Amino acid sequence: MEKTDVERDVGFTEDDLLEAREAASNMSLEEVIKVMKSVVKVHEHDPNFPHSLLLRIDAFLENSEVLEHPERHSDLVTEMKVEAALILNSSPYASVRSAVDNKDDPSIPCSTIRAWVIGTVFSFIMSAVNQFFSIRQPRVSIPSNVAQLLAYPIGKAWEKFVPAYEISLWGQKINLNPGKFSKKEHMLIAIMASTSMSLPISSLVAWTQILPQQFNQQYARSFGYRICLGISTNFIGYGLAGMTREFLVYPAYCIWPASITTISLNSALHEREGKAVPGPFGRIYHMSRYHFFLLTFGAMFVYFWFPNYLFTTLTYFSWMTWIAPTNKHNSIVNGFKNGLGMFNPWPTFDWNILLYDGLDPLMVPFFVTANRTLGMWLLGFVILAIFYTNTWNTGYFPINTNLVHDHFAKPYNVSRVVDDKGMFDLQRYVGYSGAYLSAALAVVYGCYYAIYTSAIVYVVLFHHSEFVNNLRPLWLKIRRKKGSKEETGYGYQDVHNRLMSAYKEVPGWWYLVTLLISAGFGWAGIGGWPTHTTLWVVPFGVLLAIIFMIPIGIINAMTGVHVTLNVLAEFIGGMWVEGNALAMNFFKLYGFITCAHAITFANDLKLAHYLKIPPRATFWAQMIATLISTFICNLVMEVQMDIKNVCTPKAPMRFYCPNINGFFSASVLWGTIGPAKMFSHTGQYALLLLGFPLGALSTVLYYFLVRWFRRSKWLRALHPVALWYGGLGWSPYSFSYAWPSIPVAWLSYLYVKKHFPQFWAKYNFVLSASLAAAISVASIIMVFSVQWAEIELKWWGNTQPSIGCEGTPCTLKTLGKGERFYPWWDPAVHPAP
Repeated sequence: MEKTDVERDVGFTEDDLLEAREAASNMSLEEVIKVMKSVVKVHEHDPNFPHSLLLRIDAFLENSEVLEHPERHSDLVTEMKVEAALILNSSPYASVRSAVDNKDDPSIPCSTIRAWVIGTVFSFIMSAVNQFFSIRQPRVSIPSNVAQLLAYPIGKAWEKFVPAYEISLWGQKINLNPGKFSKKEHMLIAIMASTSMSLPISSLVAWTQILPQQFNQQYARSFGYRICLGISTNFIGYGLAGMTREFLVYPAYCIWPASITTISLNSALHEREGKAVPGPFGRIYHMSRYHFFLLTFGAMFVYFWFPNYLFTTLTYFSWMTWIAPTNKHNSIVNGFKNGLGMFNPWPTFDWNILLYDGLDPLMVPFFVTANRTLGMWLLGFVILAIFYTNTWNTGYFPINTNLVHDHFAKPYNVSRVVDDKGMFDLQRYVGYSGAYLSAALAVVYGCYYAIYTSAIVYVVLFHHSEFVNNLRPLWLKIRRKKGSKEETGYGYQDVHNRLMSAYKEVPGWWYLVTLLISAGFGWAGIGGWPTHTTLWVVPFGVLLAIIFMIPIGIINAMTGVHVTLNVLAEFIGGMWVEGNALAMNFFKLYGFITCAHAITFANDLKLAHYLKIPPRATFWAQMIATLISTFICNLVMEVQMDIKNVCTPKAPMRFYCPNINGFFSASVLWGTIGPAKMFSHTGQYALLLLGFPLGALSTVLYYFLVRWFRRSKWLRALHPVALWYGGLGWSPYSFSYAWPSIPVAWLSYLYVKKHFPQFWAKYNFVLSASLAAAISVASIIMVFSVQWAEIELKWWGNTQPSIGCEGTPCTLKTLGKGERFYPWWDPAVHPAP
């Protein structure tokens, strides 16, 4: 079947075309015009929407003769009918069409006793295992894709061996074996497993309070105290996620790229038969998704052992530094581990390296990979300029370290600036040192400040109409006491919202009550124990999350880029409660962690939306899994606290607590010392605050450029938030982590997708899921076998990556024994900031 150029850009498969052309035959011209006007309004600034199609729609709507004399423009009218039918009855995005079914059967089993039992068991196991090994170095965890894999054979075994008995439960008859293990049951289990992975981050606060070498506040051992904080911080995120469904779940443009891979894994396991599709090398490919998954999973499982254990040089393929391993300038510029890796054309053969920030090049759109990589590369030159001019004394530190240093060029010792009670001591601070950042870390902080304003301005400029249109429906949903089918997806009439109208939606007040109860538990925890913290940290922290939830949620949903609020929460909290590290930590919990959890939960809501899982089943699955996780993690922590020498170098089983120690250092640096000493007008890093206006101004400039050059394909492919996000990739990661994604993404999205759309739709996201799952399973086995037994293979293939400056970081300048460079303040002239 012959395709137009636009249809090729959209990524039409033969099945897509047949279905769309059949539906288009029943559409009137007036209906098509109405649909296309709506499409332009919603997708005009959507970077995922095919640009050529948008221009074609403009030509259609701007041509007044089309309505007056449609027979003269039959080809254009027919083309627009097909596109309108596709948008109404499927999705304009090839990635969504490849994984998400545009049909639904409400009779398919979903909320069954089988799904609830398996999901509950996984919630217990995953929360217990992940919490227990969360303090180990290196950390061991069971990711959600492994749980999704393991749930399949368990569900099939239940289907085969459990008798179909009926039991009465709460006045209802329930069949122990409802028949074939369905995709909906499987996804409900996966959502519970994913939810239980969200360990109570409040435990990090409790750990810093409990440990004698840190704050030594033993009241934090109280189970009630930790449960109050755990319930509060874990459940507030649900309130925000549910309240923002109109903005982050219902809109079709919120595709949530990570969800596509999860659904593809689900489909691959349940669909054994596949249609033959044409592909590369002039061949027809008959292999089903299931067998393709098994093949690629097995291949990656075996291969992963080579770059990560047997031959680690394949991971750190820094061949440019091997030529002259002691040449510090070459290593600083091109080194993989301790340099910037700026110009190595192919630095790794390890797929896991490409997943370092979660942006799988097979999962996220190509423009995201390109913008992230371009932004990181350009800012690499800024890092080099700062370093080689010794700005802020950065020449004395490794260029790309994420450690904070003192003026002896040693890692900053926070214990030297606090008294015996853990409070800031100005005299000790003046007698020791201020805090210094490496060149890369300084740029990272500047980019964080830029990305926050860029994200807000981007959504205000490009999505203000959708935001305003959804405020009134959101208010109506909060006021409505009873859920109804009509509540689903206000104003969104794409096929998935229409199909979801068959199920009762969760009333908005359920989420509002969840938010209020969670806040109450937070107040109880903070006010009921001697935390010396104002109760205002809860509402102010949540307010920060509310302000940023929709902007960073929309950006995450459209691009896969996840902007975290950790730096902003530390900055604002440290300025507000300077000198009180614990209060800053609580503000950080409710500002940063709440928003991060809410984004994750919104992603799960979109998963359920795509799979047509009843919203109320999703709600209770998330609630139950989180409640289980909260209690199990705190019970496990009871055991962890009594481990002898825990969180010290003498701890057994490598329970060194790197995350807890890092959290404590950040607490002292941002809470006790405070950001004012570094970033205020008297601090040496005040210049980095220019990131705030630069992020906003760059986005405003981009907005006007897009309006002035609306037909520019390349300008439309830029994304200011993704560009700034590239700068966050530094310290401790190098450009060698990001660059290899470019050829992979180009091959997938710009070559295979364009020339072999059916092949791409069938296999691309299954490949992404299989490679990630194989790495997860192989990593777990590797940790509990050779690494646990501390079996090391010492040969050239494993030692080469650590020679010269790649083993011990080189610096531009060095200090002699006992020497130091002086602080930026002069105690003889004015006191320390």
